[in-house]
Amino acid sequence: MKIGVISDTHGDTLAWQKALKLFEGARFVLHSGDVLYHGVFNPILSSYNGKRLAEMLNDSPVPLIFARGNCDSDVDQLALQYPITSLVTETVIEDLSILIHHGDKFSNEELADKYKPDIIISGHTHVYGIEQYKNTIFLNPGSASLPKNPEKTPTIAVIEGEVIKILSLDAGIEIATSPLRGSSQ
Repeated sequence: MKIGVISDTHGDTLAWQKALKLFEGARFVLHSGDVLYHGVFNPILSSYNGKRLAEMLNDSPVPLIFARGNCDSDVDQLALQYPITSLVTETVIEDLSILIHHGDKFSNEELADKYKPDIIISGHTHVYGIEQYKNTIFLNPGSASLPKNPEKTPTIAVIEGEVIKILSLDAGIEIATSPLRGSSQ
């Protein structure tokens, strides 16, 4: 099983093209919000084209599952064939219970204590990370478009087999890794 994880694309078509290559062979792609709009506080990149990104997502060869981010609007939903209106999206893939949210409305701890999923995926901070909390793994894939990690590296994540990997979007190399079950590294 391979699952792609992405967040904070902010209308960046080039970021999606690069991510899709790294997601090759994935069964699903999970997106934790801020899909099309660049956001009033973010720069407008030369690869920003929200309408075109909507078309690309609608044509994705891999099924997508979304949570709504703080930059996502009702108008964005009109452009996308996938629902992006839920602040918290729950899914089960094989035997893996996953909650997806953006990270601006609820804390990971609050959701973990209430729902007890295997993984909680969030975004919003534009900084990647993998943490263990009780029996839940918190995964933030960082931002594919507007990274705020110290290296300013755009990132995505892949869940494959029993491992979670955070990958550099540009180089495709592993930046961080963690076992899917048990303590994080």
